[in-house]
Amino acid sequence: MTHFVKVARTDEIKPGQARLVDARGRQIALFNINGEFFAIDNMCTHEQGSLAEGEILGHEVTCPLHGAKFDVRTGGVLGPPAYDDVACYSVRVMGTDIEVDVE
Repeated sequence: MTHFVKVARTDEIKPGQARLVDARGRQIALFNINGEFFAIDNMCTHEQGSLAEGEILGHEVTCPLHGAKFDVRTGGVLGPPAYDDVACYSVRVMGTDIEVDVE
């Protein structure tokens, strides 16, 4: 069963940017990569740095604390010092609303 929750509007996040959103008490980093939206847990699995504040290059976000890298499409860790993935959430756009599935 899906539980999509509206977290933002499409005009609030420009391409190449991220935003920290709250969805049912979960802190989620929401990314706009060339008009496509992706959502992963906000906190890096290494030292709890905010991924929404990280540097974005293509589909990769770098944690601002120690440089761990994650794929915004899957939450997969791409580089140390983190070794554990972050959760990834399904995203859909309904008109101008961005919704995240936080089942």
